Amino acid sequence: MPHNPTPEQQAIIDAAVQTNESILVNALAGAAKTTTLEMICHALPVQPILSLAFNKRIADEMAKRLPGHVQARTLNSVGHRVWMQTCTGRVSLDTKKSYNILKQKVDALPRIDRTDAYDAFGDLMKAMSKAKMRGYVPDGKYPNAERLITSDEFWDSIEREIQAFSEFEQSIVNDALTESIRLAYAGLIDFDDQIYMPTLFGGSFPRFPLVMCDEVQDLSSINHAMLEKLVTQRLIAVGDPYQSIYGFRGARRSGMVALKERFNMREMGLSISFRCPKVIVENARFRAPHMEYPEWAEQGLLQSLEEWDAQSIPDNAAIICRNNAPLFSLAFRLLRSGRGIKLVGFDIGSNLVRILKKLGPVTMLREQVEHQIDIWEREQKLKSKAAATISDKAECLRVFASFGRSLGEAIIYADNLFKTQGPIQLLSGHKSKGLEWDTVFHLDPHRIPSPYSKEEDEIEQEHNVRYVIETRAKKTMYLVKMEGFLDE
Repeated sequence: MPHNPTPEQQAIIDAAVQTNESILVNALAGAAKTTTLEMICHALPVQPILSLAFNKRIADEMAKRLPGHVQARTLNSVGHRVWMQTCTGRVSLDTKKSYNILKQKVDALPRIDRTDAYDAFGDLMKAMSKAKMRGYVPDGKYPNAERLITSDEFWDSIEREIQAFSEFEQSIVNDALTESIRLAYAGLIDFDDQIYMPTLFGGSFPRFPLVMCDEVQDLSSINHAMLEKLVTQRLIAVGDPYQSIYGFRGARRSGMVALKERFNMREMGLSISFRCPKVIVENARFRAPHMEYPEWAEQGLLQSLEEWDAQSIPDNAAIICRNNAPLFSLAFRLLRSGRGIKLVGFDIGSNLVRILKKLGPVTMLREQVEHQIDIWEREQKLKSKAAATISDKAECLRVFASFGRSLGEAIIYADNLFKTQGPIQLLSGHKSKGLEWDTVFHLDPHRIPSPYSKEEDEIEQEHNVRYVIETRAKKTMYLVKMEGFLDE
């Protein structure tokens, strides 16, 4: 059994046991939300309970901790089972399904159109994934499907986040998405389909007297729609609105507020962080003024370093930054100083290498490479409203160019950087959520908020990124700037 509950935990347990209310728990960083859910399951009379986790790692952890009458699953695994029971064909998972469909569509185009489509291939793939996450179904297709977003709303959001797609490019995505739906009915699905198909195209969902859901601040529109089909009586949901940082990836803005209203939930809180020492908690009050620490918490260390070097960083520390480019620059410099590093969660790596390879011949000298990067940045900004993403990519490309005498060397450096394995982890603020380290370096804190964040909800998410970064430390946190790093 878990430890004795705090007064906040006990109040939540009492509400779960003594009422039939749905409950929304605002749990701050490190506030033992998993332990609280475990306590609820042990306190309630034995009954079927579905515990939903955001990813398989968390679901597996929950399965080990929760009693036997609780099923710990991901939204994807629930959707997969529902579609298996709905689909007439044998269901099989193909992680490259969307890629293969899109490639077939592009290969069938006339040569002049094919070249343009392949130049935009990565963005077309992103649009397909976002379509499923947001519940978009092409107009005129599958009239009985449930639609969560109109065509105009969807393409307007894509223009803000990726780029403005021409009617021709939109038609490629629509045709590929239509084919994807057809294949899903035949049994071939990918990860996105596991939620998209049963939620929008029909399926018999399991029924539980109680559904629990974790990390609800990260749920997308399609996740919300699936939750509505799963919850028949009562929902206990846990999340931290200050850790809502995935709006760019499809998480529903003000999603916890929407859940509270939809399920008429009683709002309660967990404000004591069992992870962070006193100084880290006090610092985090810029975002969460009510954040507290237990009586036994250590003082910890929070320090700004004007100058620092490779030897200042202990093994197994994490270096976290709002932007990617400073991390890449620092990674090169640490390797040059003989330190082992690992870049964590940089899916952008292969895309950056592809852009470098398209800039020109590998013999192109550094000055020419930098000029081509300037041209690439200007051209991309002309056809996209996602200026922040383009500027970050261009800054990353310039870092690679600066460490090579030619384009060929820059490509080799970039390619090798993403393969290194060492004890010092470098990662973005968005990739750091859910993780913790004894020692954390927040690199270039002045980059928050991004100058490209103009709307109120965008600025709010920027402040949330800082909160996430600065609540990862269990003992020590240093605030450092790239310009203060001293090469040996």
